[in-house]
Amino acid sequence: MKKLRLILGDQLNSNHSWFNEVDENVVYVLAEMLQEATYTKHHIQKVVAFFLSMRNFSMTLKSKGHQVIYYQITDENNPQNLEKIITVCLEKQQIEKFEYQLPDEYRLDLQLKTIASNLKIPTEAFDSEHFYTTCDELATFYKGKKLLLMENFYRNMRKKHHLLMNGSTPEGNQWNFDHDNRKKYKGEIPVPKEKNFNTNVTEILLEIKHAGIQTIGNIKEECFNWPTSRTECLAVLEYFCTHLLPHFGDYEDAMHTEEKFLFHSRLSFALNSKMLSPKEVIETVIACYHNNEAKISISQVEGFVRQILGWREYIRGIYWKEMPHYAQMNVLENYNKLPDFFWNGNTKMNCVKHAIDQSLNQAYAHHIQRLMVIGNFTLLTQIHPNEVDAWYLGVYIDAIEWVEMPNTRGMSQYADGGIIATKPYISSGSYINKMSNYCLKCSYNVKEKIGDNACPFNSLYWNFLDEKKDYFKGNQRMAMMLNLLKKMKPEDLYQIKIKANEIITNPDGY
Repeated sequence: MKKLRLILGDQLNSNHSWFNEVDENVVYVLAEMLQEATYTKHHIQKVVAFFLSMRNFSMTLKSKGHQVIYYQITDENNPQNLEKIITVCLEKQQIEKFEYQLPDEYRLDLQLKTIASNLKIPTEAFDSEHFYTTCDELATFYKGKKLLLMENFYRNMRKKHHLLMNGSTPEGNQWNFDHDNRKKYKGEIPVPKEKNFNTNVTEILLEIKHAGIQTIGNIKEECFNWPTSRTECLAVLEYFCTHLLPHFGDYEDAMHTEEKFLFHSRLSFALNSKMLSPKEVIETVIACYHNNEAKISISQVEGFVRQILGWREYIRGIYWKEMPHYAQMNVLENYNKLPDFFWNGNTKMNCVKHAIDQSLNQAYAHHIQRLMVIGNFTLLTQIHPNEVDAWYLGVYIDAIEWVEMPNTRGMSQYADGGIIATKPYISSGSYINKMSNYCLKCSYNVKEKIGDNACPFNSLYWNFLDEKKDYFKGNQRMAMMLNLLKKMKPEDLYQIKIKANEIITNPDGY
């Protein structure tokens, strides 16, 4: 039976069981498509990274003897649409069975189920063999529970897969070292230079332009530094373990004007494209820790494992449990538009400018920049979560809907009403000042609430609490701040709200 097997752009798992043997009756198809390159406006580095990675993966399969059909974006015979590509390949190759790996996005899952149901030949869907969990495992774990606390899921995962465990006891005698992962970076430890590949992408940029794909962000044609092959991804993993892991946990929440990446791994694209698996990443990191316990403390490693084994798997489970209605949630009823400076970085708020400039120039910002600077600002200015979703999905190289949407609409914007977070992740300028040096050379004074020089986050924070106080009145985690709000002098709150309204009405003026 001659089979056609579809491989999507984020299914570049060379260790999948599909590839264990070469079969002359199996044809693989990969395609660069306008459908995927234009459903949202992506960062140019994101488009380049996926296209290069897909091409490298295709060449790897061919070198091992597999039959591969590959459509480049500018191929004249490229149908540019998933259904048409499958139909054409089935006819030309006289295929008798269609197979695909389960996609990670709801829209593609729906599209492929529809396509498969309309075919007149047998079809079969396979697991992507990437995650620790199945799509419905989290829903089963939390069945009958009101609170979907990630920590409970994370501990269960540690025990189930026996990771960082001594029998039934967690290594270090505690499950979570989050309180040790909040140091402010002051330049006391030199940050190693990032792993560079300096790939020349001039040719593929011309192809993207010729195809008419509209993108955002910036790129340097002769020194593209994201890994686009499994070999390069493994090199990034090795570099992280050797040079960055010893201080990762300490500074994972820190931000600094002179350090774009600090001690972060930059493995998210490698993971989300499936060139690396979470299992091999975690096992490699833990092995490095056990071989270097004199240099690497448990808090550095646990913080990293928690991000992948806990948070990443948790977020995926939430996505499949709550879709498709999750994509429409807006419980706080925020409806404002995204400011223009999100597309050019033209703002006097130093923290926001650094985070957005980095996003536009690197297609990357780490989780605190995304959550407590950019996300904090959009929530406090009450931007519509659809607008925030679209920007995050487009601008970050690792952003695929299953991982982006719950992080953005849920954790960052609280649009899901607390499915993920028990309280909104908001703060005044004090938190940003505590975790960064952004405030030192800012146009605004982090200690002032009102006046021309006052930090916008300060008035926005108290205004948000006042605007949403009825919604949060039953939330115990918000009680202390709401009590402080009640004690505020009416005339002070009035001035704060006037200032906040000025910012919300004209954010591009700040």
